[in-house]
Amino acid sequence: MTVKVLIVDDHPVVRDGLRGVIDGEPDMEVVGEAGDGAEALARVADGGAGGGVDVVLMDLRMPRMGGVEAIKELRRTAPAVRVLVLTTFDTDRDVLPAIEAGATGYLLKDTPRVELLRAVRAAHRGEAVLSPAVAGRLMGQVRGPEPEVLSARELQVLTLVAAGSTNRETAQKLFISEATVKTHLLHIYAKLEVRDRASAVAVGYQRGLLVPEGR
Repeated sequence: MTVKVLIVDDHPVVRDGLRGVIDGEPDMEVVGEAGDGAEALARVADGGAGGGVDVVLMDLRMPRMGGVEAIKELRRTAPAVRVLVLTTFDTDRDVLPAIEAGATGYLLKDTPRVELLRAVRAAHRGEAVLSPAVAGRLMGQVRGPEPEVLSARELQVLTLVAAGSTNRETAQKLFISEATVKTHLLHIYAKLEVRDRASAVAVGYQRGLLVPEGR
């Protein structure tokens, strides 16, 4: 299966560079480009040149319509499309709104090529992807009242999800069924007051439940 990617950035040079990286992969194809969020929405709506969009590589600060607003609208109009933020900004006012808007992942533009490609594939599978710098920034931040404490098993599940494991892989590693993993995830979402894997991982780092690699 070919992952169809839409590149959204207001700098043509950046778009050209990303196109070169992605089109060089046998399992990926760039089906369109956009210079801002509004253009991105239009491209997704018409399916791009390749007949559909699977993953959007989204910059945040752009003219006319920024990334966060576009992510919110995509969440409403095209929920099956995954959005992977790729930006130079890692401040609180950039990271949290993007994750809460529905981004599947958040990477910085200095991410190595290999890691970027891995992240695109992971985002396509619906897995949460956060760069180490972003995960570190989320650590220990407080957002609202403290959630219920996760059980030991729920914490194991969340840790594996943060590491990129699918439900099937998580089930195999913990010697439980996929259905049980899904049940644990629902409990995690409820306790952390989130709606999806990416948000659960982000809040996990905020609360100090998860520790970025290398720390």
